[in-house]
Amino acid sequence: MKIEKKQRGSLSVNVTLQVNRPKWFLLTSDRHHDNAHCNQQLEKQHLDQARERDAHIIDIGDLFCAMQGKWDRRADTSQLRPEYIGGNYLDLLVDEATKFFSPYADRFLQLSPGNHETSITKRHETNLTQRLVERLNLNNKHKIFLGGYSGWIQFFLKNSTHQKRFNYFYHHGFGGGGPVTRGVIQTNRMGIYLPDANFVHTGHTHDEWVVPIQRARISQHGKPYQDTQTHIRTPGYKDEYADGAGGWHIERGGPPKPTGASWLKFEYKKGEFVTEIIAAH
Repeated sequence: MKIEKKQRGSLSVNVTLQVNRPKWFLLTSDRHHDNAHCNQQLEKQHLDQARERDAHIIDIGDLFCAMQGKWDRRADTSQLRPEYIGGNYLDLLVDEATKFFSPYADRFLQLSPGNHETSITKRHETNLTQRLVERLNLNNKHKIFLGGYSGWIQFFLKNSTHQKRFNYFYHHGFGGGGPVTRGVIQTNRMGIYLPDANFVHTGHTHDEWVVPIQRARISQHGKPYQDTQTHIRTPGYKDEYADGAGGWHIERGGPPKPTGASWLKFEYKKGEFVTEIIAAH
């Protein structure tokens, strides 16, 4: 697999596929790794599966929760894991994340910030995501790329006779998701201004769904055809209902949310390149 950084906010990934040998990517968001409600066991399970499948990981933000600093009005010391107790809270976040993810550093393709990381940057002028990428890259021959809040990855698939491009757009997410729609209504809006995307991956609301939208197209040579734009919402690893004790999310009437991620699978079979999105729980 060959990776190149193109224009700002864009990566090019070249993948050579063989029959019956798929290429996997693990799509993740909203780990909230340092939160007391983060299911770190499930995180590790998926990281181990990524190694077993020779998969690479694309994380689109909120790897850090970072809400327990003394400056944060949402801070609750009962939610603070013991390893983060100290006068250098932000440093400890990066230190502990480095320890946890270092054994899997070669599995990560890209790490991007979410709103929790950008909030820290706005208030404290440090980029936690960039600090983590720098630390993980120190002793790692495989380079992890630093993404933006949104951006593009172009996958160029090929074998001995065929090639095809898939455009993947990611955006950490926005809005509250909605108690009824769970944010699915955004697929219609984003589909309008992202006509070139084959995949649209979002997070932020901790919901989980896959919505394929079939499109009628016409080629440059005037031939009508159809394709599919697939919208993917990944939930993350934070379970607010884990201990049933309450907290801000429960007090405001927030529902239980799923945990996990999604697998993006590329495969060549029956003479064509095919894709599949599979839930990772």
